[in-house]
Amino acid sequence: MALTITAAEATSAVGPSRAGNNQRNYRKQFGLRDDSFITEAATANKQWRQLEQTSLRPKHEKEPMNFSQLGLAPAQLRACESLGYTEPTPIQTKAIPVILRGLDLIGCAETGTGKTAAFLLPIIQKISAQSRPGVRVLVLAPTRELALQIQKNYGELNRAKSNRSVIVMGGANIRAQIADLRRGAAMVVATPGRLLDLTERGAIDLSMIEVLVLDEADRMLDMGFLPAIRRILSLLPANRQTLLFSATMSEQIERLARSTMKEPKRIDVSPRGSAATMVDQKAYQVALESKTTLLLALLENEPEPFERVLVFTRTRRGAERISHILKARNHSVNRIHADRSQPQREAALREFRDGRARVLVATDIAARGLDVDAVSHVINYDVPSAPEDYVHRVGRTGRAGNQGKAITIVAPVDELSMRAIERLTGQAVKRVVPEGFGGLQPLVTAAAKSFAPFARSQRSTVRSFRPRRAR
Repeated sequence: MALTITAAEATSAVGPSRAGNNQRNYRKQFGLRDDSFITEAATANKQWRQLEQTSLRPKHEKEPMNFSQLGLAPAQLRACESLGYTEPTPIQTKAIPVILRGLDLIGCAETGTGKTAAFLLPIIQKISAQSRPGVRVLVLAPTRELALQIQKNYGELNRAKSNRSVIVMGGANIRAQIADLRRGAAMVVATPGRLLDLTERGAIDLSMIEVLVLDEADRMLDMGFLPAIRRILSLLPANRQTLLFSATMSEQIERLARSTMKEPKRIDVSPRGSAATMVDQKAYQVALESKTTLLLALLENEPEPFERVLVFTRTRRGAERISHILKARNHSVNRIHADRSQPQREAALREFRDGRARVLVATDIAARGLDVDAVSHVINYDVPSAPEDYVHRVGRTGRAGNQGKAITIVAPVDELSMRAIERLTGQAVKRVVPEGFGGLQPLVTAAAKSFAPFARSQRSTVRSFRPRRAR
């Protein structure tokens, strides 16, 4: 009786190290009489090695994801490829399939992780699949800069030129925006105030909206924006998809958001309120009157190059003062704040992006939506009053996998605000006391307190900084 055996069985029996290497041994061991087994044995040997490599891979190691596995159409895949997008970010991996299924979504992720593309890609695919008249998508943003950035990203990702997007925001010519809307638009990117102005003039119809996006949702649903948001929601159809995205999201804001959504799916890619992980954060302890001196020392005397610097102040007057001081010291600087006109703000951003301005001084209107490549340093000249604003400020550097540095200048009066930031982010910021600037080492650090919100020291260590009376 002749023995019949396949090459795969032969390879399994003798192992990959011997399979196909010695024809005489195969014939002798398995009774094979011709050479037709050699090709099949080589194929089986290759499969054996692939199986062996797969079995040796750690179970926790996953194959890299690509955009084609997320359900995106070929047109969107080509757009990603043309922009150099190879692998989706975590927020894109989790959010895109949910949006394509038509579900409501609350997405929380660090700044600079691709949240805008996470909602634009599936939205473009959905409105390109079937053409319908009217405005179908509404994207609301809290600042003009963020609205401009979303509009720019849409132009890069959208390959169907029929699906026009129109941006409406304050500070721009409203008549030109009305004329733009009359030419037709599938998507509108808007700030709340200007959108309400246009609805009151009858220039835009929101009754056909299929998808509503609230970008930087925490600020959009803040008390200052809440009345405008409620008025806009009353103009939208109840049967719609609602998407909320932000880097920070408090429990109170989430509860308020859920009241306007239908069983939303929540995606937390990073801990809520966490600062960007690619940013080296330091806090410089100085006397109040030495803050400007330290800023100049950092920009002029540090051996490490401060190539492209974003300086944040708390007030518009402070931004003007700092920019004038830096310009008097021959720094290439510009500023951006609410008192500047929209053309002035756009010109300042262009100068900063193009490298003509090395330093951009800004208030918190630039903390959200400002997407500038290779910001080397963020300097918080003033500690922000809201801890969430710190997360957005720091997120302007260390974007898209690049390393960044954030420096916060902390005067004694800012210590409580700094500790509130550390409690929000869940991590202590490294303290530095530079010589000659009157800084004091914090007596009790946030780390020592384990971020306890109302912890007290055992004895009073409060020091007065009032001028001493003459004796």
